[in-house]
Amino acid sequence: MAAVMGVSAAQAPALLLFGGHSHDKFLGCLNCSEHDNGSVCNEYGSYGSGYNSDSIWNSYGQYGSSYSSLSPWNTYASDPPVIVDRDGRFYGYLTANAYRPKRTEIKGLVALTDAAEKFNDLDKLREAFCRR
Repeated sequence: MAAVMGVSAAQAPALLLFGGHSHDKFLGCLNCSEHDNGSVCNEYGSYGSGYNSDSIWNSYGQYGSSYSSLSPWNTYASDPPVIVDRDGRFYGYLTANAYRPKRTEIKGLVALTDAAEKFNDLDKLREAFCRR
């Protein structure tokens, strides 16, 4: 799981995740400090909680379910979240679907989505990813 930790908080720019069919729903920051309210690693914030409906860590939500076409964890996802920076530069799709065109090439994020199937537990996956 060490490869997952390749996306560090010190890395600039901030990598922001947007989901939904129009990719207009903010889903959190992938490499912000775990103390940042917008971080996917802040388990007490909206985007890091396993209970929030808009969290990628909620296995029952549309953005966290391995059955949802909007989820990064679905190996057949047709409309996974996009990764962009604050200037709108596109860094690819965050998806476990290895055949999705324009899947991110950021090694730590590829390792994260590839590990989702092996872990089959989003709490453990979040812990491994966020324990940079």
